[in-house]
Amino acid sequence: MPVLVITGTGTEVGKTVTTAAVAAAAVAAGRSVAVLKAAQTGVRPDERGDADEVARLAGDVATAELARYPEPLAPGTAARRAGMAPVHPHEVAEAAAKLAADHDLVLVEGAGGLLVRFDAAGGTLADAARLLKAPVLVVASAGLGTLNTTELTARELRSRGIELPGVVIGSWPESPDLACRCNLADLPEVAGVPLLGALPAGAGALPPAEFRAGAPGWLAPRLEGTWDAEAFRVRNAP
Repeated sequence: MPVLVITGTGTEVGKTVTTAAVAAAAVAAGRSVAVLKAAQTGVRPDERGDADEVARLAGDVATAELARYPEPLAPGTAARRAGMAPVHPHEVAEAAAKLAADHDLVLVEGAGGLLVRFDAAGGTLADAARLLKAPVLVVASAGLGTLNTTELTARELRSRGIELPGVVIGSWPESPDLACRCNLADLPEVAGVPLLGALPAGAGALPPAEFRAGAPGWLAPRLEGTWDAEAFRVRNAP
C-alpha cells in the first residue's frame, strides 16, 4: 500500500505514536517512508508538531505538514478562528500523491477522528482517503467505550467504500482491566477486521532507539511487524 491513512476513534488514543511505530517498522523493513500531517492544531509556529514527533521516534522518514493552527481545536474551527486558510481534502490527496512518487510508503495522519472537519464545506480525512483510494488504519483505545467508537468508524468507512485493513490499539496498559481484556476479542468482531497491533502504554516516552527496536513487535505482519494477535489475546484472556 503506497499510501496509508491513519485515523483515530477520537483524540488522545495514540494515533501519532502508532504512526511512528508503523513508520519505524517500515523503515526497518527497508522501505522509504514519508509522513504527511494534514493539519496540525494546538502548536505555535516554533513548536514541534506531530510529524516531527514521528520523525524523532521513527528515524529516517521524510515529513510534511500542510498547515498548522495555534488553538487545539478541529482544523476547520481552528483555521476560522485564526483567520487562516483551511486545508481541503483535495490538497491532502495531492500532497500525499506527490510524496508517493518518491517514497515506498506515505503515512497520512489525520487530526482527531475520521469525520473531524477540515473546512467550511465539511471536508474530512475520509474525503481525502477516498480521493486517494487509500486504506484507512484505525487507532482505538483499549478500554471501556472503545467498542462503540470503533464500530461507528468502521461503519462510516464501509459506507464510503473505503478499505479498512484493521485496528491498532494505541496504548495497551501494563495491567489491563477486564474491559481491556474482553475488548481484544470484541474489537475485531465489531469492526469486522483484524487487530493489527497493540502498542504498550508509554511507548512514545521510550528513547528513540528503544522505540525503533520495539516497534515491529507491536505490529502485525500486515504492517511489517511480528505481533501475533491470537497469542496476545490468549495471554490476556479474561
